[in-house]
Amino acid sequence: MSRALEDTAVPGAIPAPPSRLIALVFPGDTNHHGTLFGGAGLALMDRIAFIAATRHGRVPFVTASVDRVDFQAPARVGELVELVARVTRVGCKSMTVEVEMVAEGLVSGERRLCTRGSFSMVAVPPPHAAPGWCLPPLAAVREEAGPGPCASDIVFADQANSFGRMFGGEALAAMTRAAFVAATRHGRRITVLAASERVDFRAPVAVGAIVDTVATVVRVGRTSMTVAVELWSEDLMSGARACTAKGRFVMVAVDGRDRPVPVRRDETVDKPS
Repeated sequence: MSRALEDTAVPGAIPAPPSRLIALVFPGDTNHHGTLFGGAGLALMDRIAFIAATRHGRVPFVTASVDRVDFQAPARVGELVELVARVTRVGCKSMTVEVEMVAEGLVSGERRLCTRGSFSMVAVPPPHAAPGWCLPPLAAVREEAGPGPCASDIVFADQANSFGRMFGGEALAAMTRAAFVAATRHGRRITVLAASERVDFRAPVAVGAIVDTVATVVRVGRTSMTVAVELWSEDLMSGARACTAKGRFVMVAVDGRDRPVPVRRDETVDKPS
């Protein structure tokens, strides 16, 4: 990545990626059947719908209604859920965002559609907006590829210090989670964090910012993988994006008794010399 891209703060200079949220289903998120609570799934869907709406309009939004939600299959504990949001209709001050949630088995790679929902989001016009202010039409905003495959989320107040900036530990948690997902998807084996080779923090991340994690497997050994992770921040209103942290994490494939096992190699990744 060039220094020019890293240091830019011009809105739109680095296009935002599609709005995608990836989460792991932990026991605390599930009911007595071991499947994701419907309310927890709806909370994730509403969060990514907000991100998609804000990226389109670059003004504050509130959720006006959840028009329809279809629960088609459960997401089980230990699985990964991937949510993708798309703006499908834009009015003067409101829009419709369609969200799909897909569950994925970490080892099997099996994917199934769990939930599909439609959210009505209403814009809060900027101060001193001109009479007749309206959101940009749908055709005027193109969905472009950002810096790479990534997952988006929002920084909340409980993740920040007294200065309103994201804790370094929270940033590390997001980056190691992205490394885990990338490594597990690569080898289709459960992986554990063995080492953090280096993490560079380049800029603070404010409460309310969108954060994107971009993870790439860059080296594969016999039982380990090195994953390069970038943390990008995006200002909600201006769309200005910057690479705020970079790190490299070593993940080791393990069996059910936590013993190292060979990684399933991928020919698209260079093998170590």
